[in-house]
Amino acid sequence: MNAYKLNAAAAGCLGIGAAFLLALAVAFLEVPAQADTLGIFDPATLSTNDGRQIFEQICQGCHMPGGQGAIGAGHFPALANDRSLASRQYMVLTILTGRRNMPAFGARHAIAFVGPPVTLNNEQIAAVINYVRTHFGNRYKDLITAKEVAAIDLSVQ
Repeated sequence: MNAYKLNAAAAGCLGIGAAFLLALAVAFLEVPAQADTLGIFDPATLSTNDGRQIFEQICQGCHMPGGQGAIGAGHFPALANDRSLASRQYMVLTILTGRRNMPAFGARHAIAFVGPPVTLNNEQIAAVINYVRTHFGNRYKDLITAKEVAAIDLSVQ
């Protein structure tokens, strides 16, 4: 077989492969995302005041399931054995207004690029703070209430 026939055969295979990949890409574009069935967070379904569930649906994606944090595409601080969590107010302000790479989850400060922003109400903020402060090696007993979160939220402008 001469080189011309070999190149023509290779080009034909590449053409078939490219057509297959193009058809596959079009198929994926025509199928809508099914985030709800894949277990990906949907802010519209977050109607719980359970701190563990809020942590699992929102926080653990960055802070990891054990609260150990992560470093890679960004820096996500550890929540496990974290002395800065001694301040309930620090945690409220961090959740309300965001900090460094962490987005804000307070209604006044949350920003969305697609769809509505993910926000937490005062009960949810208190619940997730109390969960984090009593888990992952943290032993803070002074729980925060939704009323205290609301008072801090009013002072944040």
